[in-house]
Amino acid sequence: MYVPGFGEASPEKKAAKNLHDFFTYIAVRIVAAQLQSYNPEAYQELMEFLDRHSLNDGDKFCSELMRESSRHKGLALRIIEVRSAYCKDDFEWDNLKRLAVKMVDESNTRLMRDYVVETSHNVESEK
Repeated sequence: MYVPGFGEASPEKKAAKNLHDFFTYIAVRIVAAQLQSYNPEAYQELMEFLDRHSLNDGDKFCSELMRESSRHKGLALRIIEVRSAYCKDDFEWDNLKRLAVKMVDESNTRLMRDYVVETSHNVESEK
């Protein structure tokens, strides 16, 4: 189905970019949790970097982290590694589709039900 308004990219490509950035976010959280228990100093450095840099663009975040210092470069490489592993091995793609379809179906049903209830009350109050 053609979807207007996406230019050269498809809705799937836009969703893939959002997932790519989300995988970076997840990888940062995983690495931070690991560091918190065995390397508090590196954990603190990562948290300070997070305070100053946005995670909205995962590649930009990793690029800036790599260039911060040699210690930060190691953190960035670890995040990139975890991001890849999570995407390939741990993310439940089938579950994503199932949940997305379920959410759309439930939302559509709720919206239509709310509309019918609202409009039927309006019709009855006009009588």
